[in-house]
Amino acid sequence: VWFATDLDREGEAIAWHLAHIVGVEPAKAKRVIFNAITRKEIQRAFETPHPIDEYKVNAQQARRILDRIVGYQASPLLWKKVARGLSAGRVQSVAVRLVVEREREIDVFVPDESWSVDVRLALDPARRQALSEGWASFLERTDDKGKGPTLKMQNAWMAEHGGLKTELVELGGTKFSLGCDAKDPRDLGPAIREVAEAVGLEHVEVATEEDPKGKGPARFLRTLTGTIEASARYEVASIETKRTSSRPYAPFITSTLQQNAANRLGFATDRTMRLAQGLYEGIELRGEGQVGLITYMRTDSTHLSGEAINMARDYVRRTYGDDYLPEKPNFFGSTNKSAQEAHEAIRPTDAARTPDSLRSALKEDQYKLYKLIWERFVSSQMTPARFDATTVLFNRSDRPTGAVLKANGRVLAFDGFMRVAGVPTASDEQTLPALSRGDEGAPFAIDPRQRFSNPPPRYNEGSLVKKLEEEGIGRPSTYASIIRVIQDRGYVEQVDRRFHATAMGEVVTDMLIEAFPVLMQVSYTKDLEERLDLIETDHRDWREMLGDFYGKFSDSLEHAHEHLMHARAVTRP
Repeated sequence: VWFATDLDREGEAIAWHLAHIVGVEPAKAKRVIFNAITRKEIQRAFETPHPIDEYKVNAQQARRILDRIVGYQASPLLWKKVARGLSAGRVQSVAVRLVVEREREIDVFVPDESWSVDVRLALDPARRQALSEGWASFLERTDDKGKGPTLKMQNAWMAEHGGLKTELVELGGTKFSLGCDAKDPRDLGPAIREVAEAVGLEHVEVATEEDPKGKGPARFLRTLTGTIEASARYEVASIETKRTSSRPYAPFITSTLQQNAANRLGFATDRTMRLAQGLYEGIELRGEGQVGLITYMRTDSTHLSGEAINMARDYVRRTYGDDYLPEKPNFFGSTNKSAQEAHEAIRPTDAARTPDSLRSALKEDQYKLYKLIWERFVSSQMTPARFDATTVLFNRSDRPTGAVLKANGRVLAFDGFMRVAGVPTASDEQTLPALSRGDEGAPFAIDPRQRFSNPPPRYNEGSLVKKLEEEGIGRPSTYASIIRVIQDRGYVEQVDRRFHATAMGEVVTDMLIEAFPVLMQVSYTKDLEERLDLIETDHRDWREMLGDFYGKFSDSLEHAHEHLMHARAVTRP
């Protein structure tokens, strides 16, 4: 009898249970492990069987019992104190707490006020007026959705018409910074008027509109208008160019795959894992039968086998040449101290199976996810991308106001790993023209703008998975189920792909924090996960760990049943 269940703790425990059912002693069982369902990997696994790892089984057993203790005993407390049908969970309830606390951070957030000044220069001062009129007309254009020109379109217009975007960075010999916070609710209108005049505006007026929904400084919305001084000029004071580089990213682990699939493809974590499961189990390929296309998708390790590294490097050398191949392989550390380095990162089983070569065999969603995994793996073994980053400083030259403007630009000098991973376009940086010290420009648009700091963003699926991983809540195999359960229970809901805590989620969270202040701590949840790891790695006594937990938990549970008020009796603001 051969036991070929998954290579994680749950898979080991399943093998252990099966061994007992069929009458095989675990220590004498033939347990085989493979992280890819390919002919080569399965043959290798069956050539080197080993006994069932009872320490791994103990860790899984302890986790199951812990979760059932909390679920089966804390849930009835919620039925009694809140409403029937609710549930609590050792991990899910802490995940809900993260969303509830973020909701409350947003509710109490009071923004700070700051100002920025963008200045657009005509590099040929004689064309200042023409650019001013053309720019105003360009900004009025909208697409069929009513949206104006994108940043990329704006940069293209500027390059075509000899314009340059700059920002005010210095005034009177000191760094420009103008703002106030809720504790210092000053009216910055007079100060920004002085700044605008120093930069090149005249006939300046500040209009104020009150927003009843605004908090603190954001209650007063101010706009500043004026006309540009025809004589205003700026002269190039310095030009500095630096060569910078950007290293390739590590191959995917479960959490980073879920985050990238959510952010780039809009996939929910459940959907991502279902697709990955299908790619792992295999796709029918003409002439080959069913072939596993990726390695095991539940992993917290960025480790790559020597064979995988050589496969990627050989592909890079053959396809892109030696310029794209680093002298030595790239290795990546893990931010997760408990990562199981024996596992591999998520990668293609064969780099030669490019996404395009499999397009006809894959469904659209499968193709998109496979492409994401393939590109991340191959690019991880390529050379860094190199950029020439240029900074130009302009001093006001028609009169000494002390205004200094800065323009930034970055040009890709060598694409490196971005040849495969793609060049990021989020920044859409402008391309700087050839400039020399002493060159002069004239402002054709000056935009002093009031800004307010933003509250922390609500979690989306990608950022919630990242937070769960950072805080050590759950494990790779549990992220998708955690997110599904807290929505199914009605504790959180998604609006525009962002998680909002429901009223029920807030009530339940408050009740559980009051009843189990230690259990509901994020740090305690992480500590429990680490203690479960020690059962597997250091062979700690799992019964002792459970006994220690249950003694404290049962005391808290008994006290909560006696003293916790019913939700209807609690008055909340």
